[in-house]
Amino acid sequence: MKAIVFTAKNEVSYTDLPDPKAGPGEVVVQVKASGICHTDYEVLKDNYGTGAFPVVPGHEYAGVVIEVGADVTDVKAGDRVAVDPNIECGNCRACTRGWAHLCENLGAYGVTTHGGFAELSVVKATAVHPIGDMSFLQAALAEPMGCVLNGLDAVHEPWMEDALIFGAGPMGLLMGLALKTSGVDRVAFVDISEDRLELASSFGFDAVASGSDDLKQWHHRADLTVEATGVPQVASALTYYMANGGKGLFFGVCPSDAKIDVSPFELFRRQLTLAGSHSLNHNIPEALGVIAKLGSDIDRAASHRLPLSEVADILNTKPPAGSLKVQWSQD
Repeated sequence: MKAIVFTAKNEVSYTDLPDPKAGPGEVVVQVKASGICHTDYEVLKDNYGTGAFPVVPGHEYAGVVIEVGADVTDVKAGDRVAVDPNIECGNCRACTRGWAHLCENLGAYGVTTHGGFAELSVVKATAVHPIGDMSFLQAALAEPMGCVLNGLDAVHEPWMEDALIFGAGPMGLLMGLALKTSGVDRVAFVDISEDRLELASSFGFDAVASGSDDLKQWHHRADLTVEATGVPQVASALTYYMANGGKGLFFGVCPSDAKIDVSPFELFRRQLTLAGSHSLNHNIPEALGVIAKLGSDIDRAASHRLPLSEVADILNTKPPAGSLKVQWSQD
């Protein structure tokens, strides 16, 4: 089979690998769509947890089951599925609390073992979830949407009316779309890119230029403020825009050594909550449900659908300018 392989730190190969076989409790998925994530670049740079080389990257994927292993009874060949990439130990303190995504020994398909940028992928049968007649493009968005929902679980409240999201990139837009389905009336995006603000507007969101007078009007206004840029300077300013009693979410991936200043007195006096979120927590079915509610409108979150060889080139350089989700597609 054809596959992209990270052979060593900062080394990308587009090559042939032996077709995988399903062992006991496993299935082989013929991958139909697989998306690039910022994490893939961190894996390539050997900056992400317990990344291992050589490894096939890709943890946002969906396809068709073509083989099932011994003892697999709930999945059959021909099933159309999305893959939950996280692999937890099941024994650590976080796992016993149901926080698989915070496992002390967390692994993942596409990070610590071969993932979705290959024509075939072998995974545990428990890692696949049926998608019905949903398109593979949409089903491959289930993993990032699961990350969004995990973030919202940390901060969303039914009384929230106004949300301000910094960063109208693919994850920020998915966050906005999820908030739309959760009943938040007004969602505004802040970005330095006019093109991304125009895209946010086309989804029905308010668009606010970074550094503009319009942004100043959000002072102490947002019930929920989300940092989805990974820029420490943006993260440090969240409390400026949070209404009394509001919540802020650090959703973007800032550099691991970044530090910001936060006033503990302001958190106390205005009863503010700052939260973080990491990955998804076995919530692919919930993510698929949100995607189904959004319908074809979410397709625009995938700006590029490319052959596997071209995805290899992108992973060896950087995503196309102005891109959102970039997917390899056999659909």
